[in-house]
Amino acid sequence: MINNLDTKQKLYRYCLEFIDARLQTVQNQIVEIQNSLLSETKSSSGDKHETGRAMLQLEREKAGQQLAEIQKLNEIISKIDINKAGSTISLGSLIITSNANYFIAISAGEIRIENIDYYCISANTPIGQLLIGKTKGDNFSFRDLKFEINEVL
Repeated sequence: MINNLDTKQKLYRYCLEFIDARLQTVQNQIVEIQNSLLSETKSSSGDKHETGRAMLQLEREKAGQQLAEIQKLNEIISKIDINKAGSTISLGSLIITSNANYFIAISAGEIRIENIDYYCISANTPIGQLLIGKTKGDNFSFRDLKFEINEVL
């Protein structure tokens, strides 16, 4: 049997670590881009220099967009109260179905806890949208598979 709160805490921590890892990666990219921009020196081929700087600027903009996405993930995860257990599926719910187990938080992929697989998904994913608002005993279909909701924790 699943220990509800312990499993939800582990899933929540996994999501936080996922966000932190993404943040570290993007911050490292930004530092590398900044260093590249600073070390770019004007060479005899001015066009090459300008093209290189333009590419670095584009990379910096992309990294800025990634930072904004990470900020959104932090906002979503901060709204989750893992101690709250409701009968209706919402943000922070742990759902045990006949085919798979889901934690509604952010899209962070699959994690195995005590030999049981869980999928950390966003409420905005196709399956997340199907799950939101459902309760224990409800059925739904996804990708030609039929699911029954066995538990909402």
